[in-house]
Amino acid sequence: MKKRATAAGTFYPADKTELENLIKNFEIEEPKYLSRAVIVPHAGYAYSGRLSANGIQRIKKEAKNVFIFAPAHYERIFGCAVCDYDEFETPLGNIKVNKDLTQKIAAFCDCNTADFAFEKEHSIEVQLPLIKYFLPDAQIVPVLYGCENFKNLCETIEHFWTDEENVFIISSDLSHFYPEKEASKIDYYTAKMIEENNLSNFEQEQACGAVGICGLIEFAKKKNFSLIRTGLTNSASATGDSSRVVGYGCWFLYDGKKNNYIKKYYTDFVKKICKDSILSGLQLGQAAIDNYDCVFEEYGASFVTLELDGILRGCIGSIIAHKPLIKDLIHNAHAAAFSDPRFPALTLNEYNRITLGVSLLSKPQRIEFETEEELLNELSPTTDGLIIRDGNYQAVFLPDVWEQLPQKEEFLNQLKIKAGLPKGHFSDSFEAFKFTTTKI
Repeated sequence: MKKRATAAGTFYPADKTELENLIKNFEIEEPKYLSRAVIVPHAGYAYSGRLSANGIQRIKKEAKNVFIFAPAHYERIFGCAVCDYDEFETPLGNIKVNKDLTQKIAAFCDCNTADFAFEKEHSIEVQLPLIKYFLPDAQIVPVLYGCENFKNLCETIEHFWTDEENVFIISSDLSHFYPEKEASKIDYYTAKMIEENNLSNFEQEQACGAVGICGLIEFAKKKNFSLIRTGLTNSASATGDSSRVVGYGCWFLYDGKKNNYIKKYYTDFVKKICKDSILSGLQLGQAAIDNYDCVFEEYGASFVTLELDGILRGCIGSIIAHKPLIKDLIHNAHAAAFSDPRFPALTLNEYNRITLGVSLLSKPQRIEFETEEELLNELSPTTDGLIIRDGNYQAVFLPDVWEQLPQKEEFLNQLKIKAGLPKGHFSDSFEAFKFTTTKI
């Protein structure tokens, strides 16, 4: 039994040649990293097709089975639903359903077979031509959900993740029908939550596929994986109408920390950002960078360190991610060269001799302790950076400082002195946070 295409000619071209040419125009440069899970929008191709193609193109080419989790727009569903179709029609050729996996996921999720829910549903169908184009031999496992607990979807992804031939698409648009200015604020807030694996205040109204997004976020948290942005836009960019817009975003799952991803694929770019920022301070160039990947639009915290002949010449950074990483790097590089109060402004002659290093900081983690001994037991020398705070007194040591202060007690005592506190200081209001760094 074949599921007929109902969105062809409206959400995307019904003509094979026209559709192929459109998708070819969507193609991005070869991705640096291929993933097993993506979040992509499901609007018409005129609005979000390029973003969806951007995401699906990043799926591992060896994928045999594509699980698609999508919200039901036209039928009321409690929990999840699968279908009994053998294949789905697309202008580029039919896509087979892996019915064995469909039965397994129905048993695992305790969901019903409901072909009627799939008949008009675009949230799955709009992904199919892109899957057929980029993964022509893959089969699909389409799943619709309605009133469902995101933790159930997380457990489902986790269960089927063990087979590396399985990949996962979360089909979701973002905010709906707000004025563009308000929608952008909501969508940037949603993006930040996705990128921080933060579910604490995620509301259903932030995305029509919020359940699927939250399920993948929960999975990423469990695995210590990262969701990395590839694009964020809204319908106004296509229509010019900013009065009522729909938001769209795309993310891929990286099997590690975001900072490690940046180090692996963007080390040269990070160095160039910092050097250009310093050169602009010497009035020899511009620090403005117009062409960079979306991962640098994500909030990030960095320290930039300058050394001259092996001796510290400047070090400025951010403890908390409070702005896009691209802006943080530009600001901290400039400040390390010209605004570190311990040193005079860098000269051109010195610039030609400096060594530049960048540390990308993880999110600080509060340390729970009642005594100083308990605090010291929580520290891992050479690995942990430390932030201490008591009232208006605050200071930070990067993990590099362990090289000069390898003993925990002395490390903490010197940090207290840096904060303006005596070595023996301890109080009920004394706070400590640890973090790690990725060095470039």
